[in-house]
Amino acid sequence: MSPILSIQNLSVSYGHIRAVKNIQLELNAGEITALVGANGAGKSTSLLAVSGLIKANAGKILFDGEDLTTLSPHQIVQKGVVQVAEGRAILTTLTVQENLDLGAYTRKDKAQISKDLDYIFHLFPVLKNRASGLAGNLSGGEQQMLAIGRALMAKPKVLLLDEPSMGLAPLMVQEIFRVLKEINQTGLTILLVEQNVRQALKIAQSGYVLENGEIVLQDSGQNLLNNPRVIEAYLGA
Repeated sequence: MSPILSIQNLSVSYGHIRAVKNIQLELNAGEITALVGANGAGKSTSLLAVSGLIKANAGKILFDGEDLTTLSPHQIVQKGVVQVAEGRAILTTLTVQENLDLGAYTRKDKAQISKDLDYIFHLFPVLKNRASGLAGNLSGGEQQMLAIGRALMAKPKVLLLDEPSMGLAPLMVQEIFRVLKEINQTGLTILLVEQNVRQALKIAQSGYVLENGEIVLQDSGQNLLNNPRVIEAYLGA
């Protein structure tokens, strides 16, 4: 089975600093792939390159056979690759409903948009209850739910998630990861960037470990959870 998205020899630099060094990564359709590692390893940079928000110095990012590195960020979204940014980046002065409506701005299929909105409210009942309220009045966890919901309203084929558990209380972290599993079970392909290595690898079918801009390990999520190197470095043996 050929991957739905393939990162090939990707390198990204900030000035003279090489943040990502010739990484190779593949996403299989319908799977969760986790990209894990310590802060500063190059995880978010890799994701931003896929989204087109940072330009690669070298390499290709192939999505359904097309090289995304030649496209602008809005073209990449239109192709079906949608990112939930680190820090959520919701529009706090708009209502919850308005944020969700903006997620569907590239779409014209009004009947399906309405069905998708119902699905978001099924996933996150709190958003339905707070739909007319300002997004800025939501808790951190609720804002993360809104950010995920807004991305889903774009009808992605691949969902990119950048540190969705960051800054959240433990119970909310559990809820976010439960929802990601539920979303994945609908067939949506997910690339999950996380510092919470244990939680990410628990729900991922496959995983990559990034250290100092380089992929150092690649395996199934379960095997990485049991890998002594991962345990020692990230899981507190």
